Amino acid sequence: MSVNDYVKFITQTFVQHYDKSPHERKSLKHQRKNERPPFLFRWFGVLPYAFMVLFKKNKK
Repeated sequence: MSVNDYVKFITQTFVQHYDKSPHERKSLKHQRKNERPPFLFRWFGVLPYAFMVLFKKNKK
């Protein structure tokens, strides 16, 4: 990818982002935030998350 193509891509992405209304940008940001995996899973992998689920099952 040449530098010219990269600049073109970045410019298009920037323009597409700022063509949206502020309300639409905020709702998309909120939607992406809700789709993220939980903190423990995202930072420490599956093992701590599995332990947490296991302990919750044993408490019930």
